[in-house]
Amino acid sequence: MRIGFDAKRLYNNFTGLGNYSRTLVGNLHHYFPENEYYLYTPKIKRDVTVLPFLDNGDYRTICHKGMFKSLWRSSFIKQDLKRDHIDIFHGLSHEIPMGIDRTKIRSVVTIHDIIFLTYPDMFTAIDRAIYNYKFRYACQHADKIIAISECTKQDIVKYFGIPAEKIEVIYQAIQPVFYHMQTEEAAERVVRKYRLPKDYLLYVGAINSRKNLLNVVKALALLPRDMNIPLVVVGNGRKYKEQVLQYAGNHGLMDRLIFINNLHEPTELQAFYQKARIFIYPSFYEGFGLPVTEALLSKVPVITSGISSLPEAGGPDTCYIHPESPEEIAGAVENILSDTARREIMVEKGFQFARRQFDVRELTEQVYKLYQQIL
Repeated sequence: MRIGFDAKRLYNNFTGLGNYSRTLVGNLHHYFPENEYYLYTPKIKRDVTVLPFLDNGDYRTICHKGMFKSLWRSSFIKQDLKRDHIDIFHGLSHEIPMGIDRTKIRSVVTIHDIIFLTYPDMFTAIDRAIYNYKFRYACQHADKIIAISECTKQDIVKYFGIPAEKIEVIYQAIQPVFYHMQTEEAAERVVRKYRLPKDYLLYVGAINSRKNLLNVVKALALLPRDMNIPLVVVGNGRKYKEQVLQYAGNHGLMDRLIFINNLHEPTELQAFYQKARIFIYPSFYEGFGLPVTEALLSKVPVITSGISSLPEAGGPDTCYIHPESPEEIAGAVENILSDTARREIMVEKGFQFARRQFDVRELTEQVYKLYQQIL
């Protein structure tokens, strides 16, 4: 089978969509090496995370050298797909080439979320219009849709009117590094490198209104004095981050915040998780909630929102709160820090859930069987 992928995110995005692309393509190659894997991209950013694809002859990377790169990716790429005799094309991040359904090439599209409709205030009117057209077109014209959660599937049905039977829910596999714990010594070296304190709470993700960091900061002020533990924030932000910093400054909380930017190395992020006392992720909406599962696999107790897809990612033993309530967040932190037995149960059962629910081989086989079904 010749499988083509929209590899723009694989080669140019080093967070969520890029991680999904690299992990899925890498897993497919690992478990089904008999196939031919073609990676189509308008450009390439050379980074250590993409070298396994550039330096491995089993992957055939096609990088568009001409002008009109966006137009090539959205339409003209079909000529390259036909030249390469691609059997099935997988749009890994919400898009497929226009008109691909009029060729003999079958197609799949992965929809991660439709946040531009559920949280429209985070996007400009132009961006919303573009995303609405591209996402809707892909859902209507692909042979099958992969939704990365039941929540995303329900949103696709609700907003785009797509029949539920056209959508397969296949959870995303976590980056391979998270399936194997680091030694205590290795994790300790990483936190020393970044001069982190012995005890800390952890937040990982973009710093924007949907991710809801501000209510975590507000919760810090509500904790008892003997739980005066700093919060390590791994992520970047702009206007909303300024709002968080302003609140922290006005309420004497700046000394309890530690910001780490541009942490792309998975092993370092894993060490941050492993050494944290609690991982806190009170997002208002997620297509999946990848950091929640990464934290569970790193054996750290998790506090997250009991809405959207987050209960799917967190399982039955994660602590769920209402994201609008700093009081609930603070109460959950206090309870977990003061109850060793509960913490141990959360860690062990959360780890078992994540290993079982997000088994790499099982999830990869689900995608491959979908390809076979379509063909």
